[in-house]
Amino acid sequence: MPPFNPSSDALSAQPFESLESLELEHLPKLNHHHLASSGSTNSELIAALQNGRLNAAEMHLLTAETQSAGRGQHGRSWQSPRGNVYLSLYHPAHMPISGLLSLIIGVELAKMPVIQVLNEQLRKQGLATIGVKWANDLGFYSKQYSQQHSFQKQSEPESNDAALKPLESTKQTLPFHKLAGILIEPVTKSGKLVGVVMGVGLNVQATPKLTAQTCEGMSYQAISLRDIGAMLEPKAPPISLPDLKTLYQQMSEALMAAMTRFEYLGLEKPTGQRYYLDSFLAQFDAMDALAGLRLRVTQDYNGNVETLTGYACGLDTHGCLQLREYNGKISALFTGRIDVIGDA
Repeated sequence: MPPFNPSSDALSAQPFESLESLELEHLPKLNHHHLASSGSTNSELIAALQNGRLNAAEMHLLTAETQSAGRGQHGRSWQSPRGNVYLSLYHPAHMPISGLLSLIIGVELAKMPVIQVLNEQLRKQGLATIGVKWANDLGFYSKQYSQQHSFQKQSEPESNDAALKPLESTKQTLPFHKLAGILIEPVTKSGKLVGVVMGVGLNVQATPKLTAQTCEGMSYQAISLRDIGAMLEPKAPPISLPDLKTLYQQMSEALMAAMTRFEYLGLEKPTGQRYYLDSFLAQFDAMDALAGLRLRVTQDYNGNVETLTGYACGLDTHGCLQLREYNGKISALFTGRIDVIGDA
């Protein structure tokens, strides 16, 4: 079906033309609608909330079998073949939304049973496990160098003290195998925040075929749950993937748990206490896909490009990525393109 048209009289009674077979009857409070096809589940949900077709005081869940104009961070496209999860959950909110929310969502999604089972097997076989990559992704870094780009190699061997070399920025990059992406968007009405839409794209059965254009220079490759299961040794216990309806249920519960946790952090902050914050930071550290890796971070401030290199060392209390530069300085990064240029 075509993307939702807010001005269409034919949809005046129902904001979406749903396919009831995949709706979550056991979670009625989510007001779940499922589409055969959507332009973008985030965009359609936001439009329906802003024009009054949906009640902004209630939660709403929109899922789709495919998207024709799926979106990622910074306006990038999100390829949406059938067989995967394209899910957007609206949650009323009245406190400012920060980037910390997407990291909390990543941690909650990484607790899903299928990811925990896969990680257990990956860990047993000495393979990289699925983790949370700052700031919006789930996946892992490969031990092999990316073949997508060709970089100049250093002519001198790297010293043991990891001193910064003049040609450090030309080293080959490790590809990030991206399993899921998170897109957080606040929803406003009459200039006032009423809630947030939390969008997640999870590759389950189908692996998007990325082109140079869709990668947009990023050193990542798409991977699906099915691909990861196929990586395991034949002697490993077979892992059956949940059906989409089960994943909608589990992912919705993860998003609701993330929102509750985010609200607790907001209530805790004025008191000076750190119980919930420290608990979250400890869980993130255990799932941090960048932990200890050597990074090149490229930042663009109004056309002024700055590049920093160093080692990832977790989050600060605001959810910023901490980078330990080669001179020992710790920089807190709010945004930037991440390239992994070697192991720690």
